[in-house]
Amino acid sequence: MPLPPAADRKPLHNRRYEFCGYQRADGLWDIEGRIVDTKTYPFENKERGTVEPGQALHDMTIRLTIDDDFLVHDIVAVTDSTPFTFCGGVVPNYRKVVGRRIVSGWRNLLRDLLGGTEGCTHMTEMLGAMGTVAYQTLYPVRLKRQQAADPAKRPALLDSCHSWAADSPVVRDHYPLHYRQPDPAST
Repeated sequence: MPLPPAADRKPLHNRRYEFCGYQRADGLWDIEGRIVDTKTYPFENKERGTVEPGQALHDMTIRLTIDDDFLVHDIVAVTDSTPFTFCGGVVPNYRKVVGRRIVSGWRNLLRDLLGGTEGCTHMTEMLGAMGTVAYQTLYPVRLKRQQAADPAKRPALLDSCHSWAADSPVVRDHYPLHYRQPDPAST
């Protein structure tokens, strides 16, 4: 269902995120993210001069290389467009995530490693979302392996959101072995 009609308004800012997950030939995985910010009006920037409508204010890309266990093997961060040339100086700090694992608390880890002046707000925010993209990319492969090894093992996806609640009709239909009847007291 679409949003209800909006009030009369004028567009000013556009932020686009793009995320892609790739399975590599060497058995690792690449998760790539890109953020592009544009304005609908021209404005002056002390370092860049006039930034025209549709011209990127921010254009940043990150490639995260991980293994099947979500261990970060490599990261490459690039700043193609920023408001200040000084912004690009933070890129080497993103190497701090190499050797870390994408697990529960990933965003907190990023805040600890790259928060404040240690990172770029936009890149760190994007890297947080890339953790979710990593799970979405690897989930089908990991699920097949898990089901082949132990079909009775409870999928990690259960109880991770409303639709995957153990008492939901989705779980009843997809994982009947792990389905539990809803508690009548809570309905």
